[in-house]
Amino acid sequence: MIDQIRPGQLAQWLQSMRAHGEPMVLDVREPHELQVASVSADGFTLLTIPMGTIPTRMNELDPDQPIACLCHHGARSMNVAAFLQSHGFAHVANIAGGIHAWSAELDPSIPVY
Repeated sequence: MIDQIRPGQLAQWLQSMRAHGEPMVLDVREPHELQVASVSADGFTLLTIPMGTIPTRMNELDPDQPIACLCHHGARSMNVAAFLQSHGFAHVANIAGGIHAWSAELDPSIPVY
């Protein structure tokens, strides 16, 4: 089962995962989306890999590292989380609501689009 965490719950999830390694937020949005709205790494590693390139760039990810996937509203990131889990990644989560919810719950300075 993939954890569904709201942006407001992310800090707690990250803390709970520290026993498994340095947590990462994996932003799977496209480059043009990143130009509109992005998050700042605060207490986690941030890596951006567009969803379509995940299969060819999986070597950049550690299957034992906790990874919370982020996209615009949560659908693409859920697909990536499921894909990673099916390939042996042990600690994956989906940031439900995506960057849109991140703006509403954590940082209203992040533009919504």
